[in-house]
Amino acid sequence: MIRFGIIGTNWITEAFIQAARETGEFALTAVYSRTEEKAREFAGKFDIPHLYTDLSAFAGSGEFDAVYIASPNSLHAQQAILCMNHGKHVLCEKPAASNAMEMSAMIEAAGKNKVVFMEALKTTLLPNFSAIQENLQKIGRVRRYFASYCQYSSRYDAYKQGTVLNAFNPIYSNGSLMDLGIYCIYPLVALFGKPERVQAGGMLLESGVDGEGSLLLGYEDMDAVIMHSKITSSYAPAEIQGESGTMIIDKINEPGKVEIRYRNGEVEDLTRAQTTHTMMYEAAEFMRLIREGELESRTNSFAVSLAVSEIMTAARAQMGLVFPADKK
Repeated sequence: MIRFGIIGTNWITEAFIQAARETGEFALTAVYSRTEEKAREFAGKFDIPHLYTDLSAFAGSGEFDAVYIASPNSLHAQQAILCMNHGKHVLCEKPAASNAMEMSAMIEAAGKNKVVFMEALKTTLLPNFSAIQENLQKIGRVRRYFASYCQYSSRYDAYKQGTVLNAFNPIYSNGSLMDLGIYCIYPLVALFGKPERVQAGGMLLESGVDGEGSLLLGYEDMDAVIMHSKITSSYAPAEIQGESGTMIIDKINEPGKVEIRYRNGEVEDLTRAQTTHTMMYEAAEFMRLIREGELESRTNSFAVSLAVSEIMTAARAQMGLVFPADKK
């Protein structure tokens, strides 16, 4: 069993705990929250024996070996580096960093302390993403990647009524690109590497974050078109278009069905079975790295996470989207 501490007491943390327990290797022993009330409530809900309201005391605790961080985006780097400096392995919720500078510092801290650091982006660790990778050569020379993740946020209703929740607050390094766009960009980079050109646009809300946007990413012999939004919804599947056929993916953030439509009209279903608690695969990969003494995932690698962060940092610069974290 690998002993875990938790930073963040929201719904995504609860989903992670449920999924991680499926691995049979997950022991939850500590939780950190800024308030004792929330820490006690969360600890009681999940039978967690140790709770902390002091971050330094938490990071220095001997009660756990690894930490899952699901705090606001703007806090990730500070919290992750502190924990790594105390010898803790870190699985950090996406986006792991506010910008490329923070991501570089997190990777440096992992290397210095010889601990595992991985960005918790589940898409690329799912069985159906493996199906995409292993069958990509069947569609011939790839010419275009298209992905859309547009999901109307329930918090946008509150925003329109004058209440700016975390999801639309730039203080927390949030917005459409960071929350949803990353799901489109990360698989692209995992499959094809870092693009040579980045063009980005979007609509900034009065609060200072992007409500929606799009990117055109250029490679030597293909391009990628990405759409993201928290103020509208889209139901378009993702496509990887090759000269011999097109791979169709139902949802880029969580591929559940994958097929190839060949030019001759044939259709090949590549779909693989996977658990409904899809965060289990990222938890399993992270724990495998710890167990086998590997410090970096081959899939959610440092190079992929840094390239994605660099793309999003460049895209925000083109949109005029600046976070307080950028000025540190």
